[in-house]
Amino acid sequence: MARNVDCETYLQPLGVCAGITPFNFPAMVPLWMFPLAIACGNTFVLKPSEKVPLTALVLAELLEKAGLPKGVMNVVHGGRECVDALLTHPKVRAVSFVGSSPVARHIHETGTRNGKRVQANGGAKNYIVIMPDADVSRTVEAISTAAFGCAGERCMAGSTAIAVGKSGDVILPQLVDAARSIKVGRTDSTMSQPDMGPLITGAHRDRVEGLVEGGKDEGATLACDGRGVKVPGAPNGFYLGATVVDNVHETMAIAREEVFGPVLNVMRMEDLGMAIETTNRSAYGNGASIFTSSGAAAREFKHRVKAGMVGINVGVPATMAMFPFTGWDASFYGDLHIQGREAVQFYTQQKVVTARWFGGAVGDVWRQ
Repeated sequence: MARNVDCETYLQPLGVCAGITPFNFPAMVPLWMFPLAIACGNTFVLKPSEKVPLTALVLAELLEKAGLPKGVMNVVHGGRECVDALLTHPKVRAVSFVGSSPVARHIHETGTRNGKRVQANGGAKNYIVIMPDADVSRTVEAISTAAFGCAGERCMAGSTAIAVGKSGDVILPQLVDAARSIKVGRTDSTMSQPDMGPLITGAHRDRVEGLVEGGKDEGATLACDGRGVKVPGAPNGFYLGATVVDNVHETMAIAREEVFGPVLNVMRMEDLGMAIETTNRSAYGNGASIFTSSGAAAREFKHRVKAGMVGINVGVPATMAMFPFTGWDASFYGDLHIQGREAVQFYTQQKVVTARWFGGAVGDVWRQ
C-alpha cells in the first residue's frame, strides 16, 4: 500500500434544482425541498400547483425579507408546458416532485432522459390491518384521522382498513359513528371551525363520488354515505362527507385506485397472512399499518409487508424530517428519497480528493 496518502470526501452543490409540488400541502411539501437544497448550496426553482399558486409566493417573499439573496429562490407558474420546460432545461440539475403516480412516472422518465437527478413521489393506497386484539377506541380514533384527515386528499391517507377475524364486527359500528360525527363546513366561516372542508374541485368530488357508487354497484355496502352533504352558505361547494364502504374486495375499482377523498374502504380477512398478501398485491407502496397488542403479529407484519413506511398502532406512518419519505413501487420513482440524509445526497455531488506529499519541498516553498 502507498504511504502518506490522504483521502477526503467533499459534498458540493449541484447548481439549479427544481421542485414541482401538489395542491394539497402548498407549504409543507415545498418545505421538504427548498430548505435542504438551498442549505446544500444550490439555487431553487419552485413550480407549485396551478390550483394553489399563492402560498409559494408568500414563501418566496418571506425568504427575501429574511435576507436570502435574489435569485436563490425562484417561483414559476404554469401547467404541463412549464413542467416540461424544467425537465428539459440544460441548467436544471435535479428535480423533486410530489403528486400522482402517472405524472411522477412521466417526470422521472423525462427528467432522467435529459440527464437530471429525479425524485418523484406518486400516489398510494395505504392499508391498515386491524387485529382482533387491537385497542378498539384508540384504533377507531387513529383510523378516523388517517382516513378522513385533510378530507382524504393526501398520499398517506389510510384509505383501506382490513379487519381480521371478528374485529370488523366490533370496530365497524364505531368507525361509522366516528365518520358521522365529523363536521363538514366552510373553513372561512366566522362560526366554529369544521372538522373537514371541501375537496379541491367539483370535478374531483364527482370522481370520488363515482368511485363510491361504483363500489356499491360491484357489491360493496355503504355503511356511511357522505354524499349529498349540505353546508349552510355554500350550496355549490365541493363537499363530501366522511364515507365508509364495507365488504370491499380487491378486484373493485374503489379498492384498486387511489380515491384521494374522505372514503374508508373496509375489507374482511380471516387471518394476518391473508391481510399481508392483499396489502402486498397493491401496485403502490407508500405506507401500511397494523393495530395489535401482539408483538409477534407486529414483527411479522413489519418484516413481510411491502411498503416503505410502516406503522405499528400508528394510523399515518409518515416520517419525521430526519428520516426519508420512503415510498416503494408505484409510489416512488427514483433512487434517493425526499427528506433525511438521502435528501442531502440528492442535492449534492461527491468529490473525493487523494493527496500525497513528498519530502519538505512544498513546505519550503510555502515558507518562502
